[in-house]
Amino acid sequence: MAYQDPVECLELLKQLHPLNIEETHRILSEMVPALLHALPAPEQHLEVLEAARAQIALAQAELARRYASHPLPPDSAENETLRNVVGLWRAMARSYAHIARRRAADGLPADQSASLAQRRVYYAGQVLLEYFRARRALPAGAWAELHDSYSAADALGVAGTRVSDPLNEIWKAQSPTEAYAAVLLVDLSNPYGRGEREFNWVCRWAQRFAPYCSLNGEMADDAPKPAAYGLDLSSDHGLRPLGVLAQSGSLRRFDGSQLAGQIQAVRKQFKQGVTPASLGLGADCPVDACAKLLLSLYRPWGLASAGRRFPRRGCQGGAELCTDWSAIAFHILGKPFEQPPTYVIQRSLRSDISLLTFGERVEQAERRWSEGQRRHAATKFGFICERWNMADHSVNGFRLRQHPHTQRLEHHQLVGIRPPDGERFLLGQISWLLFRGDGIMETGVHVLAGLPKVIAVRAFGLLTSLRETYQEAFMLPATPALKAPATLVLPGGWYHAQRVIDVYDDGRRVQLRLTDLILRGTNFDQVSFESLEPANQGVTPGSAR
Repeated sequence: MAYQDPVECLELLKQLHPLNIEETHRILSEMVPALLHALPAPEQHLEVLEAARAQIALAQAELARRYASHPLPPDSAENETLRNVVGLWRAMARSYAHIARRRAADGLPADQSASLAQRRVYYAGQVLLEYFRARRALPAGAWAELHDSYSAADALGVAGTRVSDPLNEIWKAQSPTEAYAAVLLVDLSNPYGRGEREFNWVCRWAQRFAPYCSLNGEMADDAPKPAAYGLDLSSDHGLRPLGVLAQSGSLRRFDGSQLAGQIQAVRKQFKQGVTPASLGLGADCPVDACAKLLLSLYRPWGLASAGRRFPRRGCQGGAELCTDWSAIAFHILGKPFEQPPTYVIQRSLRSDISLLTFGERVEQAERRWSEGQRRHAATKFGFICERWNMADHSVNGFRLRQHPHTQRLEHHQLVGIRPPDGERFLLGQISWLLFRGDGIMETGVHVLAGLPKVIAVRAFGLLTSLRETYQEAFMLPATPALKAPATLVLPGGWYHAQRVIDVYDDGRRVQLRLTDLILRGTNFDQVSFESLEPANQGVTPGSAR
């Protein structure tokens, strides 16, 4: 079928089966560009696009699920899926832009011009969101195309005009400015640092809170703070601190101050027992997760650019990175983890690794292995580190690059990292991930403050058997310079308020009570603690000695 007759296209849309996603998406991906090429009457062309919007949204969302859970490498089989999804979003944006140009000579009423403009901005924005979802670097021109769509609405004087939009879950209406602001909010949310579930929430909430944002061409009499966000409509990037942007006629100031009050009001209603669903945040959002995510969005969305607490510096060389829990413990300890010697344990693969090395029993000496011994043992036990190139670093983190990428990394995953000039391994968590167009993966690693120490932990209680084995865990000392308290880093799911655990450290067995959850990642809990030992005999918080 040539898809050149709007009447036939409308009939075909009625016949599409919602469960046959592959066929539906194929037909829609052929129909939209074909109509754009055929140039039917604008009114008929628009009718087909409007009729297809709901089906396009459903088909695109289903296909995007194939690559939404992990960063998508350019050489992946699903890369073609991403290209198809982005291609359809672009075709929709260009179709509405084309109809608007053809109808401009007719002297359209403001509401019709606003409707066409809102659709164009919305679909140009979906292109960027799709790359964020796939954790792929934006291609050149993506931001410029979005800026052009907004600039066209602004030039017509309809940027602030709200029009009906059934696809908007919360408001069922949207202006071109609101569609534009929603994409800017997602960009400010650190989208490459969000998992699939959080990213979907951020996109929904951006639509929810976009009406409380504004873009101002006129600068206020009292000069805005340099950290306030600004946007150059002639550029090919998103928001930047106003202090780094040159003054020009295409400069706009982004104002989210009203949004800050809205976020505070929502968090206050959570404390009063109001559900996220009733506040337009979605029925799939637990209150605790909502409150935590909103808190992380409060500053970038409602205040301004915070700037970096610690400046980044360029760096050359390679960093070692490991992701397996036991491998992290091995490299920090400098030798295999050993079960405490005073308890009888059942033999297992882990205990074999703990007790044997190169066919001989591990000596009980406290000395660390030499670098050669460590690497030899790491190869034997499968505790291999991957080497990443260092792009830059700051006091509390590293930006790394690697090609090809072989490790499976997840957002907020615990990792062990040794920088090029470091003698010891540090603990860190994955802050963000993305693939560049050339196939190189980039990742940000946030370092947990303090030099980690490996300890042995197990559950403690009346039902705990003395034959139960210990697990590797980590202790981080207090770091006053960074205002970081002493903490434990335990396997994921271990934290329960006031839980008591058995800790074996440096030949001593002590009991510690977990007091607060500091940080929760995908595979770890970082917690504060207190000792249950008498003050003159036991440990103080931060030391199990």
